[in-house]
Amino acid sequence: MGFREHSARVRRILGIVLAVLLLGGVAAVLVTGGDKDKGTATKTVRGVIGSEKSEFFTDPDVVKALQAKGLTVETETSGSWDMERLPLEGYDFAFPSSKGPADELRAKAASAPLRPFYSPLVVVAHSNAARVLAGNGLATLGARGTSGILRMDAYLAAVRADRSWQQLKGAANHAELSGTLFITSTDPVASNSGALYLAAASYVADGGRVADGKEAVTRTAPLLRKLTRVQGAQQTGSDAPFRDFVSGVGNPLVLVYESQVASQVLAGRPMGDLVVLYPDTTVNSDHTLVPLTEGGKELGRLLSEDPELRRLAVRHGFRPQGAAPEFTEATHAYGEYLNQTLTGVRQAPVPTGAVLRDMARRARDQGGTA
Repeated sequence: MGFREHSARVRRILGIVLAVLLLGGVAAVLVTGGDKDKGTATKTVRGVIGSEKSEFFTDPDVVKALQAKGLTVETETSGSWDMERLPLEGYDFAFPSSKGPADELRAKAASAPLRPFYSPLVVVAHSNAARVLAGNGLATLGARGTSGILRMDAYLAAVRADRSWQQLKGAANHAELSGTLFITSTDPVASNSGALYLAAASYVADGGRVADGKEAVTRTAPLLRKLTRVQGAQQTGSDAPFRDFVSGVGNPLVLVYESQVASQVLAGRPMGDLVVLYPDTTVNSDHTLVPLTEGGKELGRLLSEDPELRRLAVRHGFRPQGAAPEFTEATHAYGEYLNQTLTGVRQAPVPTGAVLRDMARRARDQGGTA
C-alpha cells in the first residue's frame, strides 16, 4: 500500500473514532508536543462580591492567574450588607468588603472566612475644595497639594453647625463650591463603606469610644443622621460614586477606598485635580471572603497566599494582609497621592455587626428614635 493510500485510510479511521467519541459526549484533545495547558482544565466557582472588586476579577491577568491554578471565577456584585439577604444556594463564596457583613454570613460558611487584603477609607476631593478645607482648618495638605489629612473633629463640628461652602473663606471664588458641606458616601444600610464611615464618625464624636450598644448609638444618632440625610438618595456600592467623581460629576468630596485611588495611579490614568485626604481617624476595610464550598475556600487561600495573585491585588490598589512589601514597592513612586505608612492616621475600632446595623438604620431613620 502506498503512503498516500495509507494516510487516507488512517484519516478515515481517525474520523470514525473521533465521531464515536463526540457522539458519546467525550471531548478529545490532541497534544502535539510539550505539556498540557494547565489553564484549560478549570473548576468554575461562583460568588457575590462588593463592586469595588469588579475590576480585579475581570482583569485578564487575574483570570489567567486563577486559571493556571485550576479555577474559573464568575462573580456578581452586591452591597456588602445586602449579601446576607441574598439566596446564596449555588454560590461558592461571598466576598463582602469587611468583617462585619462577613460575620453575618458565618452561619452559611463551609469554613472560616479569609481576609486576603484590605484598604483604608479615604476622601477624594477636587483641588479647589481641598484648598478651601485647608484654609479653614478642616484639612492639612502636603507640599504638592495632592494629598493630605482630613481633620475629622473639625469636619464633624462643621456638620453639626450646618455649615455651607459659602460660609468658608475662599469658597466664593469657586462657583462649584456651594450648598451644604458634606461628604458623599454609600447607603450604610446596604454598603460597607457607608457603614464604616458612620463607625469612624461615631468614634470621633463620642470622644474616642467605640459604640457598644443602643445607648451609645443614641448619643451620636442625630449627627450621623445629618451625615446621611443631606445626601438624599445614596448608591449601594462605592464604584459608581468614584466613577462619577473622576468624570467630574456630583459632589466635590466623596468617600472611597484607597484601593480605588491606588489602582488609578498604578495604571497611569490621568488624575486630573484629584486630591486624596486621609481622615485622621478612619477604618481599614478588611475584604473578607466567606467560603460557602470547598471551591470558595480554595479561592480564598490562593488570594491570600499566591505571590502572583497578591501582586495583582496590589496592582488594583489593595494592601495584602500581613507584611506587604508588594504594596510598598509598587507604590513607592506615588507618595504624592498615597500615604504608604498611614502616617498621622488613627484606626477606629469597628462596632459589632448588630450595633453597626442599628447605627445605620438610625442614621437613615429606619427604626428607632434618637
